[in-house]
Amino acid sequence: MTDAPTVTLRDLEAADRERLFEWRNRPDVAAWMYSDHAITPAEHEAWFAAAPADPRRRYWMIEVDGRPVGLANLADLSPTDRRTSWAYYLADPSLRGKGVGAYVEFWVIEQVFGPMALNKLCCEVLAGNEAVWRLHESFGFVRESLLRQQVWKQGQPLDVIGLGLLASDWVVRRPESARRLREKGYDVTG
Repeated sequence: MTDAPTVTLRDLEAADRERLFEWRNRPDVAAWMYSDHAITPAEHEAWFAAAPADPRRRYWMIEVDGRPVGLANLADLSPTDRRTSWAYYLADPSLRGKGVGAYVEFWVIEQVFGPMALNKLCCEVLAGNEAVWRLHESFGFVRESLLRQQVWKQGQPLDVIGLGLLASDWVVRRPESARRLREKGYDVTG
């Protein structure tokens, strides 16, 4: 067992406003987002002001050892249909490949199928972001669609992979996912 960092997710705070503006405009973060333009201060301000009031969205700041390093979110939250979509990013490149993203994935899945009692968690990933769609698949997400030329980035059309995970899938995949994280030193139960 290794000593994994302590990863926590917390609600956004007013103090996160400027940090998120900088992160959203970083080339290594923006490369995997659907938008392809530099986000203006006015756009960011409108997004940040609306975020906590939108009942169809939920945002969490990802912290590692008490330091903010990324953002996770739910979108299109539909309690009636018992589904939501999600995404995340790590803005600190030094943390990539260390299991932080896997821990965040586990935590979000647990929230969606535990306290939120939803039935389906969806996500979309640019096809070129193989590390992320493979990570989702390792947690039991199933590829449900290939959206051809769905997004334009830098003047080029890009494909998007649509994935979904059902609560019933998670019951089967959860023990193995928890075991892999424990082997990396993360504190997960079950």
